[in-house]
Amino acid sequence: MRIGIDARFYGPMGKGLGRYVQKLIKYLEKIDRQNDYFIFLRKENFKDYQPRNPRFKKVLADCKWYSLKEQITIPFKIWQYKIDLMHFPHFNAAVFSPCKFIVTIHDLIITKFPTARATTLGPFLYKIKWIGYGLIIHLAVKRAEKIIAVSNFTKKELINYFKIKPDKIVVTYEAANEESEEKESLANSTAVQFLMPDKPYLLYVGNVYPHKNLENLLKAFKILSKQNDLRLVLVGKEDYFYKRLKVCADELDLGDKIIFTGFVKDEDLKLFYENALIYVFPSFCEGFGLPGLEAMNYELPVAASRNSSLPEIYGAAAIYFNPDDIHDMAEKIGQLIKSKELRENLIKKGLERVKKYSWQKCAEQTLEIYKKYER
Repeated sequence: MRIGIDARFYGPMGKGLGRYVQKLIKYLEKIDRQNDYFIFLRKENFKDYQPRNPRFKKVLADCKWYSLKEQITIPFKIWQYKIDLMHFPHFNAAVFSPCKFIVTIHDLIITKFPTARATTLGPFLYKIKWIGYGLIIHLAVKRAEKIIAVSNFTKKELINYFKIKPDKIVVTYEAANEESEEKESLANSTAVQFLMPDKPYLLYVGNVYPHKNLENLLKAFKILSKQNDLRLVLVGKEDYFYKRLKVCADELDLGDKIIFTGFVKDEDLKLFYENALIYVFPSFCEGFGLPGLEAMNYELPVAASRNSSLPEIYGAAAIYFNPDDIHDMAEKIGQLIKSKELRENLIKKGLERVKKYSWQKCAEQTLEIYKKYER
């Protein structure tokens, strides 16, 4: 077959989606020597991907995500390269795809949290955008040959929301970084050492969209900071939402107790994981929750929300709190701060938990789906 993968999210620019696409392609290169692959990329990440398998070719498809242009450009590219099966690793599938396609749905956050606080657009334009997103998701899940969900939680949400038959959806879990490849100590790195606080710190990595619940985390941290001498480090590229969170931190009078690092390269990010006391994941909703799993891989105890997919993914390897209750959040995190024994117990369970997940297994399961549509 000639298989196309929409990899415009490839790499760090695509955040969690970028990691999924990057790892999926990497392991498909290792396990598939029969099919031909065409990897659709934007100018920004075209050089980031260098094929290691001669059957994998790069295709420049330079159109913005969630745009009208992508709905025209991607079908044309599919036709131009005579693609037999297309994989869209996000809900923004091409409505008029000229070939069969499968789609990966990571979560339904955009349908569950339709808030104007999640955008810089005005209310009217946001409403139009939200309606457009809803239409695209609906058409993608209805027209796809198969849907890949990254957790059973997401699968159940798809079934309930779109009334899809369960056998149309296949769950393929994501995974933490490979230890042998990416878990090297960066003790000698000088790139980020000046950002590290001189006191124990809690860590959060990622964006701060409203569903991530960082404002409640700041309020819970204020309670904790009165009882403990520690810091909260927030790692993520500064944008409108991070600037808004900084205003919240100022209003709570947290001062230098909160450290906003801005964008940090993957190779430097390891140092933050390696030196933190606890990883905190306060999100209202997650399709998989990869950052917490990454933290476990770096022997970091995790405190997470008791909702959505997180208990499914982390099991008994995390301590859970109610994300709506800042006092419960502070109490559970406080238990971890006070008890070295509890932290060590969660670290041990976390290292076992990450073994349950494998990017190679994810790629193998995805390839099995591809094979069902061989000519």
